[in-house]
Amino acid sequence: MNSLPPPDDMAPDRTIRLPAHCVTTTADELRARLVMASDDGGEILVDASEVESLGQAVLQLLLAAHTEAKDGAGLAIVKPSAAFRQRVVACGLAETIGLEPNNEVIP
Repeated sequence: MNSLPPPDDMAPDRTIRLPAHCVTTTADELRARLVMASDDGGEILVDASEVESLGQAVLQLLLAAHTEAKDGAGLAIVKPSAAFRQRVVACGLAETIGLEPNNEVIP
């Protein structure tokens, strides 16, 4: 499945769950969900536990959202899967996106 869960499936704690395959076709929907969540204020959590593949478009959106959130309430990647972590580390972006080497998340 390549789409995000419907917006009404967003957890009350403002968690956006990423799909297994984060590809270009899911990037536009993710962008809209991130904008909606940031407009509401408060910390945004991105659950990356089910990610099996992470494409460039989604990675760019997450980096931009993380950078923008530093000025506001914040954005955190939670429960990153091994595949998510491997892709972010391979791109040299772990610190930039808020992942510590020991799988912990930097808020």
